[in-house]
Amino acid sequence: MRNAPIPLILTIMLGTACQKGNSVDLRDKGAQLVVEGMIEDGKFPTVTLSRSLDYFSKIDPEQLLASFVHGAKVTVSNGITTHQLREYSSDTSNGTGTCFYTVDTANILSAFVGERGMSYTLRIEAEGKVITSITTIPEGRFSLDSIGWKRVEGPDVSKVRLFVKVTDPPERGNYIRYFTSRNKEDFMAGLNSVFDDKVVNGTTFEIPLDAGVDKNKVTEISEHQFFKRGDTVSLKFCNVDHGTYDFWRTLDYAYNDTGNPFSKPIRVISNVQGALGNWGGYCVTYKTITIPK
Repeated sequence: MRNAPIPLILTIMLGTACQKGNSVDLRDKGAQLVVEGMIEDGKFPTVTLSRSLDYFSKIDPEQLLASFVHGAKVTVSNGITTHQLREYSSDTSNGTGTCFYTVDTANILSAFVGERGMSYTLRIEAEGKVITSITTIPEGRFSLDSIGWKRVEGPDVSKVRLFVKVTDPPERGNYIRYFTSRNKEDFMAGLNSVFDDKVVNGTTFEIPLDAGVDKNKVTEISEHQFFKRGDTVSLKFCNVDHGTYDFWRTLDYAYNDTGNPFSKPIRVISNVQGALGNWGGYCVTYKTITIPK
């Protein structure tokens, strides 16, 4: 399943197979709409809308392209202004394209970007259904103080791990999601991409961060966390709200437990009404480090 070119959000939600309880009914119950949307501070909103796929089906690029939903009415409101997003499609000539909704470039001067401390309402009308969700771009309470690296013990002297120093304020209820980019490649989330301040509340602490991975490709579990000497690593460190944290916490857990016959099924917690998925606000900080050879 992990070899298929499927976005993570679809990989786990094929037919909504993951449900909490003692037994799991994996029979196809029909496609459901799946939302993956985000708005970052200083950037325009982006929304992908697709249909869930049968858990047992063999997924190919053509089937994935066919899962995208076209012609939806997608709006985002900041409580003062409402913008209708426009549908765009990337190159699909080799079967690897995508479809998404974002600000109409013809009206870009009047469009708003995400702001810290603001809430944003998503509304989608598609296939006779109305889908809604609200997210907030939080203030940057988790402060990314610095990033560094340490050599991994063992015969391979090129392996290193990334470490970050972070300060959490006294106020409880702060959440983080992170991504890394190696040598200017795409940003990718870690296998466990979120954490909260339950244990570290009000402290300054140092923790290791695994390298982000492409979850649609097989990864050697013992190797995924490492970088190499000579790598230039960029870290995308995002304060998120509780709804976004809960969604990715449960989705990461479900992904990492795929194939484990002893694990208990888990219900992925969506913050979207009328569909599956997540509409998330991101307060973003970037830092970059070059690891010497």
